Amino acid sequence: MRVITTLFCLAISTITFPQTGEGCDGERYRYRVFEEFTVDYDVVYGNNINALGSNVDLIMDVYRPAGDTLTNRPAVVCAHGGFFVVGSNDAPDIVPICEDLARMGYVAVSISYRLGLGNIFQLEQSLQEAVVRGVHDGKAAVRYLRKTHDIEENIWGIDPERIVMGGSSAGAFIALHATYVELSEIPSIVDMDQDGLEGGNEGESGSPGYSSEVLSIFSMSGAIGNVEWINEGDTPIVSTHGTSDNVVPYGVGQAGFFFIGLADVEGSSVIHERTDTLGIDNCFYTFDGAGHIPHSTSDAYYDSTRAVVVGFTSRQICPTYPPICEWYDVDSPPEVETLCSQDLIVDGIISVQDVLEVLTQYGCGVDCYADMDGDGFVSVSDVMSVLSMFGSYCE
Repeated sequence: MRVITTLFCLAISTITFPQTGEGCDGERYRYRVFEEFTVDYDVVYGNNINALGSNVDLIMDVYRPAGDTLTNRPAVVCAHGGFFVVGSNDAPDIVPICEDLARMGYVAVSISYRLGLGNIFQLEQSLQEAVVRGVHDGKAAVRYLRKTHDIEENIWGIDPERIVMGGSSAGAFIALHATYVELSEIPSIVDMDQDGLEGGNEGESGSPGYSSEVLSIFSMSGAIGNVEWINEGDTPIVSTHGTSDNVVPYGVGQAGFFFIGLADVEGSSVIHERTDTLGIDNCFYTFDGAGHIPHSTSDAYYDSTRAVVVGFTSRQICPTYPPICEWYDVDSPPEVETLCSQDLIVDGIISVQDVLEVLTQYGCGVDCYADMDGDGFVSVSDVMSVLSMFGSYCE
């Protein structure tokens, strides 16, 4: 047994055993495996005071794959663009993404958040306050999903450990700042004691007591106030951005509205230089010569954006999935092995459970289903056979 233990230790020193998660079959979460989806509209997930002093309900539309039998699916919180002034949860820059995520097996929620600039004579301060409101609302949406899993019999069928956040333009600002900015880093120009901004970094938009942490984020034409807010060990990120974006800078510059520069920010190219330096898992896809939110202006740009975002996100959901940071055909899933004797626990994937199972049978000489080579007993060669298939998918 000492020999096999040594071999096993050598093997695991070069293999990271992931949590595969239910549904990680090589197709789901990366390819459009469902033709239809359902939508529950205008679900109230919270409320808070807006820039004009009015208390408003916050709503989300919930997209789910039709006919799905899984009840612990990853959830994706999606936020629309509109420079914190216009837009809604049924905006065309975010709805197609939600629809396709549902077709891939996710539960996708498109959220509304508080819009408006409180003082047009102090635009920079007003914009930063609007970002904080959006962050508070985005965090409340994540907490709400965990709350429904906890006390509402998981009505949406989500896995509370696999929640992702992302958005387009202003929605990307929300995801970035909600994920990377600590309370102490919020600019002093923002009065966090005024109505609608209270509650520290989490805010008071709903579902207190639940975590707002997310597994990863995606940013489509987004930016952050300061990349120094991103630290080693932070959340993985995937971004897309046009190099000729004149609203949200691709690099360093001012975020502008109707050609008026309002705040200095650092765009996707700088964000990914920072994440590369810090060793944070990331993917960045550039649209050369494209303007703001290119995925909303071109089918080709949309197809590439969808592939890049989901290619990366699906690997966060299912760590055994191979990396993808480019266009791929979301309607052409790969063929998987139809015969896979190494799948000892028969769950569709060769995982750490299969490795442990062959180890428990090591030395077996009678009725040994872990006898991969058929020589009558379970030996080192059988263990290595399972290890050689680690991460493979089987029908």
